Amino acid sequence: MAEILTTSMQSSELESATPHGQLYSRAARLAKFGAWECDLTTVELTWTDGVYDLFDLPRGTAIHRPSIVDLYETQSRQQMERLRADAIRTGHGFTLDAQIRTSRNVKRWMRLTAGVAYEHGRPIRLFGAKQDVTGEKELWERLRQLAEKDSLTGLANRRVFEARCADLAAQAVSGAAASALALIDLDNFKEINDRFGHSAGDACLREAAARLRRVLRDAILIARIGGDEFAVLLHAPLGRAHVARMLARGLHALSAPIAWRNTHLRMSASAGVAFLKSARFQEPAQIFAEADSALYVAKAAGRNTVRIFGQNIEGCPLLAARSDNAA
Repeated sequence: MAEILTTSMQSSELESATPHGQLYSRAARLAKFGAWECDLTTVELTWTDGVYDLFDLPRGTAIHRPSIVDLYETQSRQQMERLRADAIRTGHGFTLDAQIRTSRNVKRWMRLTAGVAYEHGRPIRLFGAKQDVTGEKELWERLRQLAEKDSLTGLANRRVFEARCADLAAQAVSGAAASALALIDLDNFKEINDRFGHSAGDACLREAAARLRRVLRDAILIARIGGDEFAVLLHAPLGRAHVARMLARGLHALSAPIAWRNTHLRMSASAGVAFLKSARFQEPAQIFAEADSALYVAKAAGRNTVRIFGQNIEGCPLLAARSDNAA
């Protein structure tokens, strides 16, 4: 296989000099694909036209490995160099999806495959293929976003929230900084839906998401986990009082009227908070139940308020912070 690839790469003209060469050229253009090899003694690179096109370099121009390696994004370059060294050492090839920035400053994803050719028991060259897989990567990214994001608000969805909450619960055991889970529920969302219709309700949800992003921009994660319910995972380095003030500001922002068509929609929100306790594993379901219990208390206390479940490390009683007193 190595000999066939090497022969096919002697010149661009050779690729189209035979029917098989013409077939290869057409297929390579269609698949945005090219073949390459690197002489391990001279570090000389040889490319077919498809690789030149991938890097936006004029076909047939002289290429030098250091300048080509510089076109790899940092993480991809480090991965590629490590895999290359392992391949030379072990004789095992590799495949890597690497991000590059072409000579025209265009970002692309490239699938790099490599094998090792030997002579008299020693590696003499690397060879393989390079293919533009940018479209494939973009498609998978869109699919990932569809799977992980709420389609109406653009926030993370419940599945992502639950996974992240579980991660933080596990990290608390290792001594990671304690975090807090806040559940935020819009107080009069049903009335808005019933009076003005679902389009008004959707407008409220989108605006609520935007305001939470803006006010709680330092949050670990903000998610929409149900109809009018949001979940926020917060760093809590300053303890419960700081978290209560932060969420009070969030509720204050949510209580501002929302312009919709020829009217203004008025809503408010309540929040319940539970802390992830340091150095102690808590089931995510338990943390959620504690935050939900605090939210219930906030609703019963007259809404538009924050309640924090239980006591903090110093043993302080349950704390309330009304949004209308927020600074």
